[in-house]
Amino acid sequence: MNAKGNDTNSTWFDPDDAPELTDEWFEEAHQYHGNTLVKRGRGRPPIPESERKVPVKIRYDQEVVEAFRQTGKGWQTRMNQALRQYLREHNVHDLN
Repeated sequence: MNAKGNDTNSTWFDPDDAPELTDEWFEEAHQYHGNTLVKRGRGRPPIPESERKVPVKIRYDQEVVEAFRQTGKGWQTRMNQALRQYLREHNVHDLN
């Protein structure tokens, strides 16, 4: 017999497991202002300006790009690291 049972997928929570609602909890809680949800106290912290990446369209030799791509995920970060290392070891004004 394939009759539907009275199984409701309700999950019971023990009220003793509920977090204590402190003043600090309320200060960080999300709130609605009218129909707009305002999230507070969470999210990614801002990146300092000195560490921000700058989007640039640039052309490299195919063999250079392929060499870095073959290193797998994160190849652009490694390319950036290689350029940083070059800057530490060389004077770019000496390039012709």
